[in-house]
Amino acid sequence: MRTLVAIHAHPDDESSKGAGAVARLAEAGFRCVLVTATGGEAGDILNPAMDHPEVAARLAEVRGEELDLAAKIIGYDEVVKLGYRDSGMPDTDHNSHPEAFANAPFDEVLERLVAIVRRERPSIVFGYDAHERYPHPDHLRVHALSVALVEAAADPVRFPAAGEPWRIARLYAPTFTKSRLLALHEAMIDRGLESPYGDRLERFVGLDDDGKPIYRVDVSGMIERAREALRAHRTQVDPEGHWFAVPSGLIAEVYPWEDFELLAADEGAAPPASDLFVPV
Repeated sequence: MRTLVAIHAHPDDESSKGAGAVARLAEAGFRCVLVTATGGEAGDILNPAMDHPEVAARLAEVRGEELDLAAKIIGYDEVVKLGYRDSGMPDTDHNSHPEAFANAPFDEVLERLVAIVRRERPSIVFGYDAHERYPHPDHLRVHALSVALVEAAADPVRFPAAGEPWRIARLYAPTFTKSRLLALHEAMIDRGLESPYGDRLERFVGLDDDGKPIYRVDVSGMIERAREALRAHRTQVDPEGHWFAVPSGLIAEVYPWEDFELLAADEGAAPPASDLFVPV
């Protein structure tokens, strides 16, 4: 019963979304399984130190290696790579590639996820929220699939070859809330430091989290581990960039939580056997 399956779109998403919570679950004895949909080959190389032709020529392979290292740091027991191609940002040529994740038949991918869930029998699954603020085709697809997965995995009529039906107790989506952004931004300004969030406030201010079932996980002891995992994605993350501009100690003092939206709860399923997720 103590199993988590986390579904992510690209290498690095597992380290930037909910990594601290996964590390806590792993330390609490959960088996943690990471499912990554794509190879991230459509993404840019964002770290100047890694921007070389030989890296670009085998970008998917490099990002797979980075993913394996990051998953080990976080505490994942297994990494499942679905092997689809990165669909790229909206309105790019990558969108039309026949092997792009966003172009894969929906039920084909759903059946593969159902098989993983029925094999692993998790009480907790991580998917994605609706991603209104970041409408990447692959993230939108993960949201739609993760929501459909709860019902499909439990339905004995759907995908009978994928194993015995399983009811997921909780489906959470790691999310970046307005309250987190503002708390860290104001704390940086109050201390006379330059906030990395100034140019993002307009996208968040006015967006209301009220009405959504938001939960928090205390990750104060896992902040550096999550950052170490993110640094493992050397092609995607500039170690001098905005991801690390806010000191770890300040985060632990001001906002030592990761936020999650509760997307689905099956009260008939066995409980998750975890009290980490505290409703706001």
